[in-house]
Amino acid sequence: MWAMPQADPGDDRVLATFMENGRLKLVPARRKKRIVVLRWLADHFRPAERYTEAQVNEILVRYHEDFAFLRRLMVDEELMHRQDGLYWRAGTLPFPRGRR
Repeated sequence: MWAMPQADPGDDRVLATFMENGRLKLVPARRKKRIVVLRWLADHFRPAERYTEAQVNEILVRYHEDFAFLRRLMVDEELMHRQDGLYWRAGTLPFPRGRR
């Protein structure tokens, strides 16, 4: 039987350390902790929906002023995909046909 993977209990500690009043205080330097934060941010994007860069920025700026840095990190860590100015959560939509 398939079960949803359980979140690592340490994830809550990482988020508590780097978040204050619902906003990201700073981006963790250590990749393992940064991934926890980036996954949390990725959860703010609906699966199977494409977003313009402006829409991505609008969502990310709610949590940190350097939305461009967060956007790049999410793409670099393959939590979001980007093509032709559109973004989507990784694993939720295929790349458009004939392009990659």
